[in-house]
Amino acid sequence: MARRSRSGAGFLAAFRSAVANLEAHVEEINALNVFPVPDGDTGTNMLATVRAALEEADRVGSNPDVDASAVAHAASYGALMGARGNSGVITSQILAGIAHGLAGKRRFNGLDLAHALDAGSRNAYKAVAKPVEGTILTVIREASAAAIAAAERDNDAEYVLSVTVDAAEKAVAKTPSLLPVLREAHVVDSGGQGLFRLFQGALEATRGRPVNSATGTAPAGRAPTREAVSAVEETAYGYETVYLVRAREGHPLDIPAIQTHFESIGDSVLVAGDPTLVKVHVHNDRPDAVIAYGLSIGALSRITIENLDGQATEVREAKAAAFVGEAAPAVPSFPTASSSASTSAKPVASVIAQAVAVSAAALAPAAEVTRLPLGVVAVAPSDGLAAVLTDMAAPFREYGAFRVVRGGQSANPSTGELLEAVRATLADELLILPNNPNVVLAAKQVASMTDRVVHVVPTRNCAEGVAALFELDRTKDAATNAKRMTEAGRALQTMQVTEAVRDATVTGKKVKKGQTIVLDPDDGLLAVDGDPQRAVLAGLAKLDGGFGLLTVYYGMDATLDEAERLVLAIRELAPGADVEVVHGGQPHYRYLISAE
Repeated sequence: MARRSRSGAGFLAAFRSAVANLEAHVEEINALNVFPVPDGDTGTNMLATVRAALEEADRVGSNPDVDASAVAHAASYGALMGARGNSGVITSQILAGIAHGLAGKRRFNGLDLAHALDAGSRNAYKAVAKPVEGTILTVIREASAAAIAAAERDNDAEYVLSVTVDAAEKAVAKTPSLLPVLREAHVVDSGGQGLFRLFQGALEATRGRPVNSATGTAPAGRAPTREAVSAVEETAYGYETVYLVRAREGHPLDIPAIQTHFESIGDSVLVAGDPTLVKVHVHNDRPDAVIAYGLSIGALSRITIENLDGQATEVREAKAAAFVGEAAPAVPSFPTASSSASTSAKPVASVIAQAVAVSAAALAPAAEVTRLPLGVVAVAPSDGLAAVLTDMAAPFREYGAFRVVRGGQSANPSTGELLEAVRATLADELLILPNNPNVVLAAKQVASMTDRVVHVVPTRNCAEGVAALFELDRTKDAATNAKRMTEAGRALQTMQVTEAVRDATVTGKKVKKGQTIVLDPDDGLLAVDGDPQRAVLAGLAKLDGGFGLLTVYYGMDATLDEAERLVLAIRELAPGADVEVVHGGQPHYRYLISAE
């Protein structure tokens, strides 16, 4: 009977094993990419997402008596901030639903688990504007339905999880019958397979044989890229104050009220968590006020304060874990607006004193920073394409209202990286150009996580991003620009040229490993040939209405000499066309070509 329900520590152990199992099978999942291009990164994206989730879960799970609810919510927050690519975003939404289903539960049984999985399924479907069956959505829906049926028969958590694993495996196996593109490629859905591997690893832990990671320790979360860190440090202003606040017994945290308060005194506000534990992130010029409010509602831990102005970079304040409520022998009292400070508050008070003990000049309000009405955040996979986009946005760059986030095929930026770029962009309203279909969902999620107006222009590659920026009108608002820019991007005809990394069937046509394939923006096959130049010319012949202007962005797998020879061949095909060569430097794709 002791194993019929699980504790927070049990949840954490199962999740750690789930992450390790996904890590062990990440190449298997990447290899299931439908299109035979070298960017099959579903497994990589899912792994980065759940590693970030595990890192957060480990922080609250050091206490063996931790609630299952607290671990689940910490994992949900970590996944949300670390989500990469569509598969990562959907995985983060499944974890958010599970956290909601386990809210307030110290332990969970089979019915609790089934309810949490069902909540995860519903959450995932809500995150996708047009759900498609035969994907990870099908797998979580059918697995959660099987879990509910099992729990109604037997309330044992291990039994319910075992049925969940079996149902997930069967759901993955039938995805080709639901999605023609999978059937043509003779593969199952990669996201669904990744979810199955997560469930499988969790089950192994409940059976007493947890999967260990390749290093023998819990996988570490991916740190922000150097570019992302630099971008924040160069343009952020004021002080960044971050901490965890844990509710006092009998006094649950009111998340909407906390959010409202911090929005009234600061910027770039993020309040995430549940009534027992909340993570706070605020930018303003009074970190002492941010901390004072936190002390008035609960116990603080892992406090960090950082001067982001660059005027006092030597003042990097305390990074501390002064107090973790569940790890302490007793819950100490903390000063409020109506109570005097007590000696039990000294661990946190000492951290606060150190954090705000800066000079009067450093605490003085920072000089007013110019903010434009409109700004742009764009994603680019390489320095070359980033430079092209940056040149297009020169008036915005001058005022810090334009920002490039590195990422693209096989390296999708996380939700957290995009959110930090939005926070660091000095504009009242923002446009995000994802420049990749696999980044659109993460960008839309960012739009729902900030108090500023953010619109996503669903550009599918950087050539569409350039066309969209041509239509950018600084005198118009974000909504008006988003419509105009979307139309401009879609009016452009583009092709991506790469090499098949395996034999496959794409859009009904056989492709052999090593052949050059030419794809449209939606991964439809335009041409295939053993010779790159012949493949490009065949693809151009299929463009609607021909072209008068052609831009060839050559990538890291091509040389300038090769690109120029291609241009000569194109000019023979279309003597009156104007053809321009640009160094894109993009990985995986030899050429990105736009025609208009």
